[in-house]
Amino acid sequence: MRNSTVWGGLLGVEKSTVVEEVEFDDEAETVVVHVRPRRGARGRCGLCQRRCPGYDQGEGRRRWRGPDLGLYRMFLEADAPRVSCPEHGVVVASMPWARHDARHTSVFEDTVAWMATRTSKSTLEVLLRIAWRTVGAIVARVVAEGVAGRDPLQGLRRIGIDEISYKKGHRYITIVVDHDSGRLVWAAPGRDRKTLAGFFTALGETRCAAVTAVSADAAQWIADEVAAHCPNAVRCADPFHIVAWAGDALDVVRRDTWNAARKGGMSVHARDLKGARYALWKAPENLTDRQQAKLAWVAKVNHQLYRAYLLKEQLRQVFALKGEQGKVLLERWLGWARRCRIPAFVELARRIAKHREAIDATLEHRLSNGLVESTNTKIRLLTRIAFGFKSPDAMIALAMLKLGGYCPPLPGRQLA
Repeated sequence: MRNSTVWGGLLGVEKSTVVEEVEFDDEAETVVVHVRPRRGARGRCGLCQRRCPGYDQGEGRRRWRGPDLGLYRMFLEADAPRVSCPEHGVVVASMPWARHDARHTSVFEDTVAWMATRTSKSTLEVLLRIAWRTVGAIVARVVAEGVAGRDPLQGLRRIGIDEISYKKGHRYITIVVDHDSGRLVWAAPGRDRKTLAGFFTALGETRCAAVTAVSADAAQWIADEVAAHCPNAVRCADPFHIVAWAGDALDVVRRDTWNAARKGGMSVHARDLKGARYALWKAPENLTDRQQAKLAWVAKVNHQLYRAYLLKEQLRQVFALKGEQGKVLLERWLGWARRCRIPAFVELARRIAKHREAIDATLEHRLSNGLVESTNTKIRLLTRIAFGFKSPDAMIALAMLKLGGYCPPLPGRQLA
């Protein structure tokens, strides 16, 4: 086997690249590999790959960082002429071993991108000997290349919308997930109508009209933008948030009962009520023996609090049944809640009636924000792994890389 072929395989540049010479610098602990594009890969625009007439020799020889060879850093060196593209103007010619405007080889960047989704910032910096800002730039290039090859907004029919906090001080990003593919398709800093309008603007009027269902919490700014841009979409209220409202109402009743017992001199009774919090919150199937006993005690000594618990559980059962059965049970629940004479649940009945159309759509289409909440959890995990981000754009790029389906396989380990 020829030495040039061996070196091409070692560096991951065997396609469209000729290895001319290899230099070792023991003092600098570097390996410099002199390369050039093959004839068919020369004179192409670095952006669109169109063959173009030459313009000049650019800034002369240039180096691209490649994967380390053992303990030595490795660089590819080659001429970097410029071409005149009719679409993009004067640009540096395409180099088959690197992305446009990159100072690292594609193999090196794919390795960085793969590791960025799996290891910490400090580990990546030490292992690959690069700065964290460089990692962010590499991730952005890899994602941009993926988006150019596959439009994430193409073919959207059922989407989920939510916001996630990425930093203290009420710093949020809004995310959009495709329920059919399970992928994160869009994210941007902010959580208001203007932010979400940016998504629908990018989606375009025709593709907005193709959206059939949108899952979200009960935030009015989401509802307003969906109604304004997606005329054919039904908005599905997230069951988790609706049941959480019932949990909050139940906790209001528990606190009021506890305060009444405490002020009435029933200190022991008040203490026992305070300890009943988790027994009232948890689903019956998840209760421990001790919590089951506590719930039985509540049913015996405080009928109003126990009725509030039953109201919470029946609302949870509405979303367990779904479909027409769920709608019928919801109608009965609303009637019970309106006449239960428990102020927190009377108010909850009004709130649910206000969102009845979106809740009925949830029961009919069986669509929740569970996938979106799962995506939020994974974004938080990425943030913890990387030990945080100084800008939301860096976090969004990494989230799109990992959760948008753009993460490249680790070079040399592609599955057959």
